[in-house]
Amino acid sequence: MLWRLLLKVSKPYYRAISLVMALIAIQTVGNLYLPNLNANLINNGVVTGNLGYIWRTGGVMVGITLVLGAISVVAVYFASRTSMGIGRDLRRLIFDRVQSFSEHDMVHFSTPALITMNTNDVQQIQLFVQVALTMMVMAPIMGVGGILMALREDVHLSLVIVVVVPLMALVLTLMIRTVVPRFQSMQLKIDKINQILREQITGIRVIRAFLKTKEEEVRFEGANADLTATALSINRVFALAMPALMAILNLSTVAVVWFGGHLISNGQMPVGNLVAFITYISQIFFSVMIAVFVVVLLPRAIACADRIEGVLATETTVKEPTSPTDPATRNGRVDFKQVDFAYFGGEEPVLHDLNFTIEAHKTTAIIGGTGSGKTTLVNLIPRFFDPTVGSVEVNGVDVREQELESLWRDIGIVPQASYLFAGSVAENLRFGRPEATDEELWKALEIAQGKQFVSEMPDGLDSPIEQGGTNVSGGQRQRLCIARALVKRPSVYLFDDCFSALDAATDARLRGALKSELSGATVVIVAQRVSTIMSADEIIVLDDGRVVGVGTHGELMESCIEYKEIVESQQTQGAA
Repeated sequence: MLWRLLLKVSKPYYRAISLVMALIAIQTVGNLYLPNLNANLINNGVVTGNLGYIWRTGGVMVGITLVLGAISVVAVYFASRTSMGIGRDLRRLIFDRVQSFSEHDMVHFSTPALITMNTNDVQQIQLFVQVALTMMVMAPIMGVGGILMALREDVHLSLVIVVVVPLMALVLTLMIRTVVPRFQSMQLKIDKINQILREQITGIRVIRAFLKTKEEEVRFEGANADLTATALSINRVFALAMPALMAILNLSTVAVVWFGGHLISNGQMPVGNLVAFITYISQIFFSVMIAVFVVVLLPRAIACADRIEGVLATETTVKEPTSPTDPATRNGRVDFKQVDFAYFGGEEPVLHDLNFTIEAHKTTAIIGGTGSGKTTLVNLIPRFFDPTVGSVEVNGVDVREQELESLWRDIGIVPQASYLFAGSVAENLRFGRPEATDEELWKALEIAQGKQFVSEMPDGLDSPIEQGGTNVSGGQRQRLCIARALVKRPSVYLFDDCFSALDAATDARLRGALKSELSGATVVIVAQRVSTIMSADEIIVLDDGRVVGVGTHGELMESCIEYKEIVESQQTQGAA
């Protein structure tokens, strides 16, 4: 999974990767050559007292070291740029894929998990790429080259390598088999921490109101302790593995010095060659330690890549048509033709055999009891879902045959849960039409009954709005969302129960302003209050996902029992 994921995003960086690998290879070969010069320096300079040779050879070694240092800096610089670029491209891929997800697709991935993938998971892969580019080339060259140079110095003394390398490989194998599943579990537990923290931050007022602060603290501590225990179990493995590897390295050095000392005393090996041999042994083990460091990062990078690949491999259920059809006219007419809809995994359809027309340039209201399918019906119009059976047509063309952005351009939606973005009032209102003038913004606010409270803000249109609109009231948030849709000027307006936080007087003024200002558009209003939709040109009554009545208020009072019951129940509540 990791390699397949990296291949998706690394193509633009092939030249930089090749340069880094070439520079690291040159640096490693140079490091392998230095011990040989050091041996000559000792044998032909230090032992014989030849100062000229010492200065010449020492100067060459200093020069090579400086050049290798410069090469290392350049290699690390390009490795860093490459890894950061790959991380940037991964984040973009994840964001683009999530943006294309339908509501069905979002069920498979929680919000905390997606946030973790786009931050922590990508960061882990970035770190691995940077380390891999600088070390995975160095380790094999240094390891193999060190072995060949050690054999060149003394074959018999090199038998130490035959014993030591398998021992180190055994330690590494056991470590990898132990930590990989734990790293995978660790990522899921990070998701859990993020999920709990997100719930506690966004729901802080509810938690306090229901005196659940202590219980939430216990829940967070439990998830936190679980994550800590997993991290500690991984660190314990490394705490055992690293000393074991260092012990093998130190014992092998002792063995080399012991046997090499005998060879020197017997005149079979010069002192400089033993020093060079010890350096090569150290380089061999250093290459193994580099491999250990990469191995430490690899399991977590693999776990992160698996999760990201799962998102990128998910094909959205709402796909762009291969040959989109552009409507001949954009009058705002909406047709439901024998539409059934069932949620993914649901046993029964939520909507049944919907067959009606929302006429252009008229106001159509949808009313029904809780859970009757009103919001689901509205979400089919902008194609947030696709119907299970039947078709939904906007401007005379099936929404599945239209380009999504073209379809959305014709629709202005005010969702049931009003949401504002961090920024100013003006930036939120211009969300659908950035070129809108200040006069148009004030006009939309006037229609949405929001002009007064915005003008009373310290900076007017430039007043700040916090993420989610948490620094304004629910009614103000709804009016700003309505104004945002008005600024867009679409041909179809979908108001999904967005008047619920308004008082009766403001609701009446808003409906009056909408009726006069939107006479040339198609308006769909979903509401719970009968007073909100009484003056609509047509009212559609839903009950258990079925249309049980269509007509004006007066007609439905005579012909639709369900509508009459809704009206009478609200009148009774109002009288009480």
